[in-house]
Amino acid sequence: MKILIHGGRVVDPASGHDGLADIAIAAERIVTIAPPGTLRDFDPERRIDATGLVVAPGLVDLAARLREPGQEHEGMLESELAAAAAGGVTSLVCPPDTDPVLDEPGLVEMLKFRARKISRCRLFPLGALTRGLRGEALTEMAELTESGCIGFAQADVPVRDTQVLYRALQYASTLGLTVWLRPHDAFLGSGVAAQGAMATRLGLSGVPVMAETVALHTLFELVRVTGARVHLCRLSSAAGVALVRAAKAEGLPVTADVSINSLHLTDVDIGYFNADMRLTPPLRQGADRAALRAGLADGTIDALVSDHNPVADDMKALPFGEAEPGATGLELLLGLALRWGQDAGLTLPQTLARVTLNPAQVLGGALQSLAASAGRIVEGGVADLCLFDPDAAWAVEPAALASQGKHTPFAFAATGMALTGRVHATLVAGTLAYQAPAANPPAA
Repeated sequence: MKILIHGGRVVDPASGHDGLADIAIAAERIVTIAPPGTLRDFDPERRIDATGLVVAPGLVDLAARLREPGQEHEGMLESELAAAAAGGVTSLVCPPDTDPVLDEPGLVEMLKFRARKISRCRLFPLGALTRGLRGEALTEMAELTESGCIGFAQADVPVRDTQVLYRALQYASTLGLTVWLRPHDAFLGSGVAAQGAMATRLGLSGVPVMAETVALHTLFELVRVTGARVHLCRLSSAAGVALVRAAKAEGLPVTADVSINSLHLTDVDIGYFNADMRLTPPLRQGADRAALRAGLADGTIDALVSDHNPVADDMKALPFGEAEPGATGLELLLGLALRWGQDAGLTLPQTLARVTLNPAQVLGGALQSLAASAGRIVEGGVADLCLFDPDAAWAVEPAALASQGKHTPFAFAATGMALTGRVHATLVAGTLAYQAPAANPPAA
């Protein structure tokens, strides 16, 4: 379908472009980007009036659980990909801790087929690093890559045996693959809240910062020996940020992300045992949050992620220490990124880079189908776009979320936090994957 998006403020983090322009789309790609009102020879089948809206690259989310297969009572592929589209996310990475685990090519192919059929968002699965995520035998990474895996991970299950992790990084390095790991020492980090005064006062078992830093030291030593590319998932501490900064200065091939939860909340937000604040990694102190925010601003941390993890009501209606960790986040990613960017004094292109261009660069060669256009707005590039109203204020109401999981630590009733920036429309390969209700400016 030929589509003309006219009158919008086109923001491209890659080039730094920020100004009014019209975009012509045909055959899934951006044909022309031109000054407003100058595309007289283009005859569109659909016109979208973007007056007052920002036209940005579609968001790329590096951490989103979709709960299918295996946990359909907490999320279905249809509902979670609909949530992605409603949040302006056009590409997302899902970890391998489904049920069964993504350690067989057939499972990966089935998941990708289902996602293509739904056509709401591009899905990039991570394969299991070890069989069953048990941390013992390595998976057949080459076969899983052929079936569609873009990297290999253990989700939140640490590899306890360093020898196994060493072999895994050797194997991945030989094949030129990236390993995605959350730095977490299993023997040090068995608690339910961040170690500190708040956990002590509430009587909750604590996770010390060294659970993250010990794991980082181990990983960096293995990277030095093997040369493997490693993406560090969801940093949570100031000490962790400092170690990653030093590793990058040394030239180690590492990238990192941080979740919207750790970027905006601290352990104080647990309040009176609010189970919606039961998260992995646990919320840490204010100094850690400040370091994470600064690290994302200066490039030490490459990307901001939703850490979307829908949880059923009955698994949150438990004492804090027994509640299932996780929260829905796909529909909140844009608004919380904009809030952080405003606090940090960044321009809109700089802010959007953390959820578009930068995560696309982390994926690198995995985005072969999108060529060099992922996270960018460029003529000839794939038309994955997010149109949003930068001035629209809204409160997070769990019942109104498209995700099947309704639990979020950012619910307005609990935090009083209002967000600015509401998605109006999402296009994936030039097809309208989401359009806001008619209360927003309608598409012609």
